[in-house]
Amino acid sequence: MSALGGIVTVSDSVTGVAASIVRPPGSAGVNRQGNHVNYGYVIPTGYPLEIADLAAEAEAAGWDGAFYWDGIDVSPARPVFDPWVVMTAMAIRTSRVRLGAIISPLSRRRPWKVARETISLDHVSAGRLVLPVGLGAVNSFGAVGEEADRRTRAELLDESLDILQGLWSGEPFSYTGRHYQLGEMTFVPPPVQRPRVPIWPIGAWPYERSMRRAVRYDGVIIEPQGEELSPDLVRKVAEWVAEHRASDGPFDLIVSGTTQGDDPDAAGPVDALADAGATWWLEEKWEEPNDVDVVRARIRQGPPRQR
Repeated sequence: MSALGGIVTVSDSVTGVAASIVRPPGSAGVNRQGNHVNYGYVIPTGYPLEIADLAAEAEAAGWDGAFYWDGIDVSPARPVFDPWVVMTAMAIRTSRVRLGAIISPLSRRRPWKVARETISLDHVSAGRLVLPVGLGAVNSFGAVGEEADRRTRAELLDESLDILQGLWSGEPFSYTGRHYQLGEMTFVPPPVQRPRVPIWPIGAWPYERSMRRAVRYDGVIIEPQGEELSPDLVRKVAEWVAEHRASDGPFDLIVSGTTQGDDPDAAGPVDALADAGATWWLEEKWEEPNDVDVVRARIRQGPPRQR
């Protein structure tokens, strides 16, 4: 298994306004077994300019990705901002890190609007956007009557991904699905990244429908169901992906958790996951205390890599 675009895609070059991105090996860490692994930080709080500052701090501290999140309403109430606006600010303040929102539930977004947003942000960031997607948590959708049925949301997600790829092509595209119908449209320019902005669906392991969706794209955010995240589980997912993918191109296995930046042994468990096949570690901490100063302190400590 290898990270997206070779060893890692964190330092991309653009050759022209709508040119294809060049994906050289970047600055991913190398664990003690010699496996390349990327480290991302999910920024859970802050106001937009604070979040952009934190993304810049993450880049300076050696993280390979700086991520936000996508929600409408949360309880208890706290500041929530539109991820596309926030990520634009993050893109302007950084030059190397990957950017994305963990995760975007496409069932509550119009896919043609998402296509314009992702194309725009991919250009602003010079080809550093990834698109993590899933069904989302209904309790974060807001009391606005969004679709709650899980099967229907899965259908909307699949149709949205079809439409995004069609509109990202830069070629005339139309679509007829159960939920969406599009007359012919041509979106130009296409994204900087070709053939598409990398898509990372949630993979609810071991549910086959969820996993089969993920292997059609560029990576899987592993979400274990009924068991703990472990090297053995990552190894099983890696083997399943290798068996079921139609393509042998680059594919990311993304895992997440919380480490203590002042713990000299913190890298060990992450290394074990990388040895099993994981290519991204996302540092996530959602529980309190979680103010900007706490987040900044952890970001400055750097990724859980061997020093």
